[in-house]
Amino acid sequence: MKKSVLVLGLAALFFASCGEKKKEEVKKEVETTVETAKEEVKEAVVDNVELGKKLFTDKTCATCHQPDTKVIGPSIKDINKVYSEQNGNIVKFLKGESPAIVDTDPGQVAIMKANLDSFVKDLTGDELAALSAYMRSIK
Repeated sequence: MKKSVLVLGLAALFFASCGEKKKEEVKKEVETTVETAKEEVKEAVVDNVELGKKLFTDKTCATCHQPDTKVIGPSIKDINKVYSEQNGNIVKFLKGESPAIVDTDPGQVAIMKANLDSFVKDLTGDELAALSAYMRSIK
């Protein structure tokens, strides 16, 4: 009887230790997968910001908007500040689905509207999101 209990105890210990080893393997695999996914997301964000920066330059937004300085229009930092404070959506504004909230002077809004209609009307939703991501990246 003692031998049976001893054998069963050793078998239970063996199976328990093997189970822990398998749990550690699965945990490491999950951690690796999560880290890989995080890196892919970081790369996608960087790529999105880079696309936005290219579009910002190519679509001549940089002619009127600089990161730190008001030129013709407000600086990107000023735009970000107002959009953040008012919980605004730059993409909706660029699509013409929300009013101007940074520079609301009627003359300036008319100029902006004309520029947006000619420069960004052909951009896709993803491109507008990239443009917004670039602008938000300016701190």
